[in-house]
Amino acid sequence: MPLPKAELHLHIEGTLEPELAFALAARNGVTLPYAGTEDLRKAYLFDDLQSFLDLYYELMAVLRTAEDFTELADAYLARAAAQGVRHAEIFFDPQAHTARGVGIGTVVEGLATALDGAEERHGVSTRLIMCFLRDESAESAMATLEAAKPYLHRITGVGLDSAEVGHPPSKFREVYAAAEALGLRKVAHAGEEGPPAYIREALDLLGVERVDHGLRAMEDPGLVERLVRERVPLTLCPLSNVRLRAIDVLEDHPLAAMMAAGLKVTVNSDDPAYFGGYVGDTFAAVRGALDLSRDQLRTLARNSFEASFLEDDEARRQRYLAEVEAYDFDAE
Repeated sequence: MPLPKAELHLHIEGTLEPELAFALAARNGVTLPYAGTEDLRKAYLFDDLQSFLDLYYELMAVLRTAEDFTELADAYLARAAAQGVRHAEIFFDPQAHTARGVGIGTVVEGLATALDGAEERHGVSTRLIMCFLRDESAESAMATLEAAKPYLHRITGVGLDSAEVGHPPSKFREVYAAAEALGLRKVAHAGEEGPPAYIREALDLLGVERVDHGLRAMEDPGLVERLVRERVPLTLCPLSNVRLRAIDVLEDHPLAAMMAAGLKVTVNSDDPAYFGGYVGDTFAAVRGALDLSRDQLRTLARNSFEASFLEDDEARRQRYLAEVEAYDFDAE
């Protein structure tokens, strides 16, 4: 059995494997510009974040119905459970779907069908986080929040993703204030390709409780000191960082240095269908590349549950943490 863990940085659209993409394309009458699954996999070589996003949005065209989103989420949950995930906080991008004529209700209800059965089918508890596309307008984000109001009983929090550079967190100050007034939790991508200043903005102007990525925090010692002092979790995605050229090779990843500095970091898969591995694969990769000890791996797993939005179910969090402490690496 793998090390128990929570996954806190996972875009459900980024779990669309080529085989499922072609199956949904056939079902929905969508023509993909690839000869087959192997031809599509060859396209999964990226120069940067934008080159990935171009393909990511192109393939979303196959997602049309609630059933499609249910199938997508259930496939992720099955893979995640097999790699030790006990709790998953799942991002989705409503604007990427409403722009194609797919209603937010279709997306949320389709995902919710899978999530409602996740514990029984896969032994995984879940939360759903609605992300705003930062390269769209703040007005579009606010309209998306308004459209989501009938579904807020399904949504735990809001996030901010897509192309980072040139789209600082400050752009979304008002919509985050509105989300907070609605009782939603707050996270945001910051410091992936954008500067450390974006991390500060996410904290100071958006009031985020977790920073997604936060990779470039290490460039600002004062920021590192603050993040340590305030115990702000960072949801790192090492395989993503390498695939998108933020880090040249995994051996150069600052994960171990961030842990040594006292940062509360977690390990996640981001968009696993595109980046070469789900979260268990990511743990195995960083363990080998960075020579992480068992204690460090246990700390990463512990951090993931402590950073999760389980305040409404502390007994569950404590059960998961007990599983981490009791885990026997020799039984792997």
